[in-house]
Amino acid sequence: MSIDEYTSIIQNDPMRMYRAKRDATRRSVSSKYTILGFISSGTYGRVYKAQSLGEDAKIHAIKKFKPDKEGDVITYTGISQSAIREIALNREIDHENIVALKEVILEDKSIYMVFEFAEHDFLQVIQHHATTLRTAITLPVLKSLIYQLFNGLIYLHSCHILHRDLKPANILINASGVVKIGDLGLARLIYQPLQPLFAGDKVVVTIWYRAPELLMGAKHYNKAIDCWAVGCVMAELASLRPIFKGEEAKLDSKKNVPFQRDQLLKIFEVLGTPDEQDWPGVKDMVEYQNMKRLDPYSNRLHDWCHTRVRSQNGYDLLRQLFAYDPDNRLSAKEALQHKWFHEDPYPTWKWVPFCVLVLKPTDFYSAFQAAPQQIPPHRRITQDEAPSMVPLPAAPFNSHTQSKPGSSASLSGGGPYVVPSGGNGGGGNGRKKARMG
Repeated sequence: MSIDEYTSIIQNDPMRMYRAKRDATRRSVSSKYTILGFISSGTYGRVYKAQSLGEDAKIHAIKKFKPDKEGDVITYTGISQSAIREIALNREIDHENIVALKEVILEDKSIYMVFEFAEHDFLQVIQHHATTLRTAITLPVLKSLIYQLFNGLIYLHSCHILHRDLKPANILINASGVVKIGDLGLARLIYQPLQPLFAGDKVVVTIWYRAPELLMGAKHYNKAIDCWAVGCVMAELASLRPIFKGEEAKLDSKKNVPFQRDQLLKIFEVLGTPDEQDWPGVKDMVEYQNMKRLDPYSNRLHDWCHTRVRSQNGYDLLRQLFAYDPDNRLSAKEALQHKWFHEDPYPTWKWVPFCVLVLKPTDFYSAFQAAPQQIPPHRRITQDEAPSMVPLPAAPFNSHTQSKPGSSASLSGGGPYVVPSGGNGGGGNGRKKARMG
């Protein structure tokens, strides 16, 4: 077709004319951002560190969704349901403790989500204290991190949004010390949903952070699953290792969800085996008969907390977050009012690892001039091995990546972790997906 013929067709078709005009004015990713490096990749896409062009030169994280099926024959498959959900939810929310979506760019059948950048995450903090500092996270820091996490979760729940994948790798911290909940790829609206939650995703929440009602086969669940996950995150920050570190049983060939025996045992070993008094609805759960075959255990959470949480009120908060009955589990709003946050030492609004010395610094990094070793290292930025937006370096680039819970690549370096299977699909490598921030 000649240019004249194409022009004639467009001029006689108002819709085509509109699209051509719109496409001509749409700016490309490369015209707005300089890609600084590759952060991580997963099933749904890749995440890059980028800097905006212009006077502000701000740092961002760009998530590029894969539109193609990888294999011998590259096939255009469209945009995943997870990507559509994530875009839709992120565009409607705005809160200091939630990673902010700046813009969405469509280019060459690919979708790019541009997020604010965060330098650290909870997993980095845990690994840094466990392997470099070799000291426990102080109580004021622990309170600050969990306080901000609950503050962001209250907002999500007030918007009728279940996160469904809260874990240390998905909870970020920016350079100002503000906690940011990230990765809404598994999040769902629970106010008048178009279909039951179980119908879309049979398995949610990375195994170590999965609530007992999900492990027992519940097809209907609520905000309480996020609060259980926060309890797991709080316990992990306090002990520098996951509290319930079980092995996930994989889906069978027909994608049936198996009984998660090992994960339930890890929970029972700490919290004791539930009975009808603890959980009136437990006898009606799908996996109840399988649960009855397990050895009985008594509750030893108080002993577990004695040397880790180092506070009676801290133990009480965990006890209520780990209530077996979802209806009795503490809500995010109730948790924020708990006595643990209102006793000395008090949480600071921003993350300050040596807040005994400086309680309210105006700048995060200036607060660490006296103790720079307290700051976890920045994320490792590498060159993507697969075709990407990053130009190849002139010299070989030394890239070291390591797995971490529920994520395809570590952004911070080594740590005493083994990758558990993730939330969606239960495959051998878990739910691998790129995350933002």
